[in-house]
Amino acid sequence: MATTLCAKLLPKLVWTPLTQSVRHGSKAVTRHRKAVHILRQKLLAVTEYIPPSHAIPRGAYPDKNSQVQQDSGYVLLLKKSLKKLFEENKMIAVVQNSASSAEDMTLLKHRLFKHGITVKFIPNQVTRSFLKDSIYSNMAPLFIGPTVLFVSKEPKVNGMLSALRSSPQMTLLGACIDNKLLSVEGIINYSKLPSMTVVQGELVSGLTMLTSRTTLLLQHHPGHLCALLQQHIKQQSPETIAEGDSTAQEAK
Repeated sequence: MATTLCAKLLPKLVWTPLTQSVRHGSKAVTRHRKAVHILRQKLLAVTEYIPPSHAIPRGAYPDKNSQVQQDSGYVLLLKKSLKKLFEENKMIAVVQNSASSAEDMTLLKHRLFKHGITVKFIPNQVTRSFLKDSIYSNMAPLFIGPTVLFVSKEPKVNGMLSALRSSPQMTLLGACIDNKLLSVEGIINYSKLPSMTVVQGELVSGLTMLTSRTTLLLQHHPGHLCALLQQHIKQQSPETIAEGDSTAQEAK
């Protein structure tokens, strides 16, 4: 009896699954800008900061905070050697090196040495820095990429061109010959000019011919003048005048 009453009064112990409440509905959006009153907008527009315009344009003067980079001792030594190079040599050619091997470079040096031309390797940065403050500043655009210098005390253009024909990986960019900047076409035209010995011989022969013609002219004019005077005297003689009158009457 007691067991039946307890069974009726007490609930049955049954397993129930776990439940989780999920909130459905619109989420609150907080990214919208809050509306500003029109008077506040006008006040913000009136009180907005306007920076003053610069009387001097930016970059007109060097920055005070920038530090001036000084050249090292090695760079100064290279610049000094470049200055001596340009002063003592009459031909300085700039050639681009297109990945030539060490063996090809050695052969090229040997061919150039036969014509009295030496090869110099100087960093482009140092060369451009030296040319910037010198009279050879127009050569600065040639020093781009791997470049070398062909130097000789006398203009040996024909020897340089013949040596470059056997080295296709070396490209001639320009040269300074007798303090004159020449392009590749100008260098080729310069190589076609006759040598100084030939020009001097032609000049001497031309001067000799002029002096000989001058002597003939000086001798020709007095003789011609004498002949004219003799002819005039002969025409003015009385015998010649009488002969002329007689011939005129016969003709009538």
